[in-house]
Amino acid sequence: MTVPRPPEPIPGARLLFSLDPSVSHLNHGSFGAVPIAVQRAQQRLRDEMESNPLRFFTQGLVDRIAHARRHLATFLGADPDGTALVGNVTAAAAVVLQSLALRPGDEVVTTDHGYGAVALSVARECARTGAVSRTLPVPLSATDEELVEIVRDGLRPGRTRLLIVDQLTSPTARLFPTSALVAAAREQGVPVLVDAAHAPGMLPTTVASVGADFWVGNLHKWAYAPRGTAALVVAERWRGRIQPLVVSWEQDAGFPTRVEWQATLDYTGWLAAPVGLFTLRSLGVDRVRAHNAALAAYGQRVVGDALGVAPERLPEPGGPAVAMRLVPLPPGVATTMDAARELRARIADRLGAEVSVAGWNGRGYLRLCGQVYNTPEEYDRLAVRLPTLLARG
Repeated sequence: MTVPRPPEPIPGARLLFSLDPSVSHLNHGSFGAVPIAVQRAQQRLRDEMESNPLRFFTQGLVDRIAHARRHLATFLGADPDGTALVGNVTAAAAVVLQSLALRPGDEVVTTDHGYGAVALSVARECARTGAVSRTLPVPLSATDEELVEIVRDGLRPGRTRLLIVDQLTSPTARLFPTSALVAAAREQGVPVLVDAAHAPGMLPTTVASVGADFWVGNLHKWAYAPRGTAALVVAERWRGRIQPLVVSWEQDAGFPTRVEWQATLDYTGWLAAPVGLFTLRSLGVDRVRAHNAALAAYGQRVVGDALGVAPERLPEPGGPAVAMRLVPLPPGVATTMDAARELRARIADRLGAEVSVAGWNGRGYLRLCGQVYNTPEEYDRLAVRLPTLLARG
């Protein structure tokens, strides 16, 4: 098998992070990694906050948050007036769900590639309101056209109050044709929430080009922001209906401020987030995207080859910019959530590598990410040692 050539490293990129050098960090997609410059910017803001908390929270903080929001929204290609900063995608999805005023007989439609915490939020809101949730099964091998047809056939105009689809799926690292899915749902009058947790910083798609009613994305994964920084983008016709999960003193200010302001929340991560974008731009946005995607593809091939997975059986992500790749594990390995967690912990403890392991539709998968601090040798080491670990059970 011919393994693709790994990309040339970006000089000095590894030194921008404070990651433990004794560990191979191959799972950037779960919690990201905050560059040192961003850490320091946030610490300066925390020092400012603690030097005079009353001044920090009462003199200009709302305007400072709005300024950071405008900067981040512009990067995303979103309307700043329709964008609210929130803690993460899961929180943003909960805001949307509870703002819909679901009733008995309504339904929320998702796919089986969705993120588990969002599915839990859907289940809770349906239980609270009497609505129902339906999950559409989508084969991992489905083409974009087949995927759109599955979703189109699964909608029920008049009953389906919300369709939730992922831009890039977490458990299966699959790029969904979100613009086509939004268009298909709009034909039937169904609003769409796009879970774009992994899009900011990784994918070149702009929010405006997706055209969703609701779009939610994390900036603390691939855009180098401090953790707890995400964006909820809402189409103009919905903004007046969006309510925060907790009412606070900016409630009368309307969207987006009413969603952002949560009293004594630590806002320093949001204020420091533009420094993450500066770091990304300094490295070169397109350069970073190309490097990360090529490195993930390399890792997928070498680890897949070590596990005896033929190249044609390696799942394709659906786009050249995707910096997360799946490797199927041997049958019967990590097929459940508990088994996947146990295997992930063993790989971390015994092989010194942080990866993602998930059981999806009865099959275990290893998810590998590529980031500027990674090297080809890290995937090579995992490829050499993983088969022995799996053989020992």
